[in-house]
Amino acid sequence: MRFTRTEIDGAWLIEPQPAEDARGSFSRVFCEREFAAHGLETRFSQHSVSYTAARGTLRGLHFQRAPHEETKVVACYRGAIFDVCVDLRTNSPTFRKWCGFELSAANRRRLYIPTGCAHGFQTLTDDVEVHYLISAFYNPEAGAGVRYDDPAFAVAWPLPVAAISDKDRVWPDFPD
Repeated sequence: MRFTRTEIDGAWLIEPQPAEDARGSFSRVFCEREFAAHGLETRFSQHSVSYTAARGTLRGLHFQRAPHEETKVVACYRGAIFDVCVDLRTNSPTFRKWCGFELSAANRRRLYIPTGCAHGFQTLTDDVEVHYLISAFYNPEAGAGVRYDDPAFAVAWPLPVAAISDKDRVWPDFPD
């Protein structure tokens, strides 16, 4: 695996380095030693999947409040998404900054999102399946979010928003 730092402190783009032959290819999607060597979380309590039918759908931006924060490793196994990480950590040098990457079944990239960051994505194709490794058990009372179009972050989503949940549409403005 190739680990590339992103512009968000602690967030990484992870790309497979497949071994290929006439049969096809083989690559690791997680290696405890390699993650630990980069100072990353190695324990993932939950593995989850989301399915989205339509292109342009937006999910997020979500996070879990303390003490239930989550580290996530996100991959797209069918279709393609624009995956976003927003730094909400007030003590971070990249506070209020965001980064976004195309993750797809074709490029097999993963985005490592550290605790204290919000996560969201927009589908770039129809029939999208997204897989998550999550470091903490979900706690509904700790669930929170920031609005996808909050001017505090000015995330540049690649498509007009075709669908979004009522909950995600009305998250409050991020406090100054």
